[in-house]
Amino acid sequence: MSQLQEILLAEPRGFCAGVDRAIEIVERALQKFGAPIHVRHEIVHNTYVVNDLKAKGAIFIEELAEVPPGATLVFSAHGVSKAVQNEAQARGFRIFDATCPLVSKVHVEVAKLAQEGYEFIMIGHKGHPEVEGTMGQLDHGIHLVEDVADVARVQPAQTERLAVVTQTTLSVDDAAEITAAVRARFPSVREPKQQDICYATQNRQDAVKVLSAQVDLLIVVGSPTSSNSNRLRELAVKLGTPAYMVDSAAELLPQWFEGVTRVGLTAGASAPEILVSQVIDRIKALGAVSVRTVPGMEETIKFPLPKGLKIETVVD
Repeated sequence: MSQLQEILLAEPRGFCAGVDRAIEIVERALQKFGAPIHVRHEIVHNTYVVNDLKAKGAIFIEELAEVPPGATLVFSAHGVSKAVQNEAQARGFRIFDATCPLVSKVHVEVAKLAQEGYEFIMIGHKGHPEVEGTMGQLDHGIHLVEDVADVARVQPAQTERLAVVTQTTLSVDDAAEITAAVRARFPSVREPKQQDICYATQNRQDAVKVLSAQVDLLIVVGSPTSSNSNRLRELAVKLGTPAYMVDSAAELLPQWFEGVTRVGLTAGASAPEILVSQVIDRIKALGAVSVRTVPGMEETIKFPLPKGLKIETVVD
């Protein structure tokens, strides 16, 4: 029987700039205005992060009616519809928008092209908050497709002005396949100058492609609701590497590691590094001897915080 020897760490993994910024917005709002701070929807899709912020005084809600008048409200990193924005303003909350700037970029593109008379085909997962937020930028004219089969069913009112947008956390390969089907059916469709799938999603998927070839098993740290984490696990399986997604080290099962010499480890863009450390400790307890990072794309992007959340340093 082979002996578990080595853990290979994906690079990059874990938090992206949009997640860093969203969490910092909630923490700074708590520092500046005190608890409670209300957050519409999970700030990012990670159980550990959400529980940590709850302990610090954040209250997560879905309906704005649950928020008392005059309260401070943060929109999650996934973005919100125009209706939610308008309702929040009408209710008089102090609002901080933690929407990832790369999601906001898609919203801006939709608003701009809609004024030019465009309809949209959106590639994404039905019910995901980012999809609801983007589709909610307009009252009508956005058609959601989840797979190639859906493309054949789309009935736009016209085809001269048709644009395609995507959820930012999709499988790069799946999105390319669906986009190709859209292009085949609507040859004049307008595509974004730069793809909508975010740099962090792309980089983490590329790292899994490199890692999968070198390991017997891949563990992805991420919560079940995290779209980009799910895509990492699916990608490894598609490449022929057994893979499991865990929310914490406690979910690792010893039988997964039977006959495994080398295990790969990565984390979705909303999973904190502390969880990766705990998973490493648990895999070491099961017999792994060494840990090695597989070099990958270095990420240096940082997004600015909204106005009104800079913490002033008081100098005596």
